[in-house]
Amino acid sequence: MSESAPLIELEDLRRVYRTETVETHALGGIDLVIERGEYVTIEGPSGCGKSTLLTILGLLDEPTSGEYRLAGVPVNEIDAEERARLRNREIGFIFQSFNLIPEMTVEENVELPLLYRRGVTAAERREAVAAALERVGMSHRARHHPNQLSGGQQQRVAVARALVGNPSLILAGEPTGNLDTANGDQLMDLLDRLCMPKARR
Repeated sequence: MSESAPLIELEDLRRVYRTETVETHALGGIDLVIERGEYVTIEGPSGCGKSTLLTILGLLDEPTSGEYRLAGVPVNEIDAEERARLRNREIGFIFQSFNLIPEMTVEENVELPLLYRRGVTAAERREAVAAALERVGMSHRARHHPNQLSGGQQQRVAVARALVGNPSLILAGEPTGNLDTANGDQLMDLLDRLCMPKARR
């Protein structure tokens, strides 16, 4: 991946869903350039294609046509195995519904993405998890389970999980949707701080 290329480049990106009787144009000719370090919000009414765009950016879906380059790599030219590797190493996800595994502790949930990376030792995983939890202010809850946390705390753990692999790109799909106003504001303040240059590693 090229460090000099824009992080994301989309050219005439389109996504069409087809059934026997219906053709739905979810994305119609998107052009977009996002540089490294940018903090971008995508807004629009329900059904306008925001989630479709995020799934394509996160390498969970493919466009019908157009081009997507991730750090200079044409995504349509790589196979499923390489997509999975890029997704694990370069992309962190923050979900509206937290998606924490209830049987696992906080630190185990945060460690999960690193378990799928080759060459990362147990000691390196422990160090990365501790650093990620420290960044979101959840070190003191490392041994707790998700059901022992508030909604705001669970989302902070989800942010730590997204950060733990030091990804190039973090995608958040309505991350405050399941939070009350106070916790939603706190989460956005946290994301603002994490996106500041001094907060980056």
